[in-house]
Amino acid sequence: MSDHKHGEMDIQVQEDTFAGFITAVTRTAIVIILVLLFAYMING
Repeated sequence: MSDHKHGEMDIQVQEDTFAGFITAVTRTAIVIILVLLFAYMING
């Protein structure tokens, strides 16, 4: 078994996945807020 050396692992895939997750959450939150505002304006 090889010794672990801090900072040598390629984490690009994990970083890309996290960035995609944050983008999806942000866009979903914006859509939900817009839907709620639209519903408020209609039923106001």
